[in-house]
Amino acid sequence: MPSGDRLVLLGCKGGPAIRPGGPSPTSSLLEIAGRRVVVDCGLGVTRGLVDAGLHLKSLDLVFITHLHSDHVLELGPLVHTAWTAGLSRPVTVFGPVGTGDYWRHFTRSLAFDIDTRIADEGRPDLRDLVRVREFGEGMVMEEGGLRVSTLRVDHPPVTDCFALRFDHPGLSVVFSSDTAFFPSLADFARGADILVHEAMLGEGIERLVARTGNGARLRQHLVASHSFAEQAGRVATEAGVGRLVLNHLIPADDPAIGEADWIAAARKSWSGALTIARDGLVVELDAGVASRGETA
Repeated sequence: MPSGDRLVLLGCKGGPAIRPGGPSPTSSLLEIAGRRVVVDCGLGVTRGLVDAGLHLKSLDLVFITHLHSDHVLELGPLVHTAWTAGLSRPVTVFGPVGTGDYWRHFTRSLAFDIDTRIADEGRPDLRDLVRVREFGEGMVMEEGGLRVSTLRVDHPPVTDCFALRFDHPGLSVVFSSDTAFFPSLADFARGADILVHEAMLGEGIERLVARTGNGARLRQHLVASHSFAEQAGRVATEAGVGRLVLNHLIPADDPAIGEADWIAAARKSWSGALTIARDGLVVELDAGVASRGETA
């Protein structure tokens, strides 16, 4: 596989809220097969990419798993900021039905700024640089040996929510997206080198709902729509993946919960290589291990 392939977990938090000292919502950078792939665009993705050493004008591919705000809120600002940093070549954005509407409404809201910068700074028209491709379930891209496929997962009430699988000779990376425990995901992730799976800890839910103020309804959503860490481990075990990365952590900003708690929960069902996400953590894919914060 090409040297330098890596996964950067730019934001590891599940949910849109940001709290003092806490991590950022979901986004990742996958560098694979010479492509720079952004997976989801939660708040903070632009700063995360810059801190990861990516030149924004080299932005290439963006994949949105579903249209919850903690996965799509900063898509427009990311591309616009890349444009102001010198982006001049096309960017392809893949996402479920509705992604095109998001992009059109965003550019309309920034029409004054976009038109002014075109006239005043000689920039290409941002609206012509972005190609939005809406997808359903199945194969969505095959270019230069990189194949990307999707699986519809279980994340009520959102029906268009998709796991992503990136395959390149010698390397496979799967993102679960947001999902309740979904046994079919094991077949989709079968034999992958890396499975990035959302995770939740039951002991933190009560404190989380108390902080947010919508109690019973939020608790109901979390239990119905997300996976516990032990369930993520079950999927990884059934799929026979090389490494499980717990990400989109719920809660990710509870001071009473540390990495050891996530490890203990996952170890109930998963005995293989394990990494617990944190903002900025890098997984070097050519070695299959996390360069920082690795756990056995």
